[in-house]
Amino acid sequence: MTDTVANAQATPDVSQPWAELGLKADEYQAIKDILGRRPTSCELAMYSVMWSEHCSYKSSKVHLKRFAQLAKTTPRGPLLAGIGEQAGVVDVGGGWAVTFKAESHNHPSYVEP
Repeated sequence: MTDTVANAQATPDVSQPWAELGLKADEYQAIKDILGRRPTSCELAMYSVMWSEHCSYKSSKVHLKRFAQLAKTTPRGPLLAGIGEQAGVVDVGGGWAVTFKAESHNHPSYVEP
């Protein structure tokens, strides 16, 4: 049987492999809270991918948040644009600016506009 939304609503207690997909119990509960039901098999797989370390930086979020606290000046010059989308722009003088990009992967499961 295909695990449809209707099936998920009708079978709320079906066991799902959330831990095997790398999700924690509180994350699985959050998914159910968001959807108002248990996820279908496909939805569960998609949440596990999008909430994985690879895409959501589970273990490094606490460290990455520090980048938002950068000063408006750097040792190389004024910060023109902060680290928002993993990049910052620094005025290095003489009408020149340098963009620094920090990327840990190429977003294989997410298409950026």
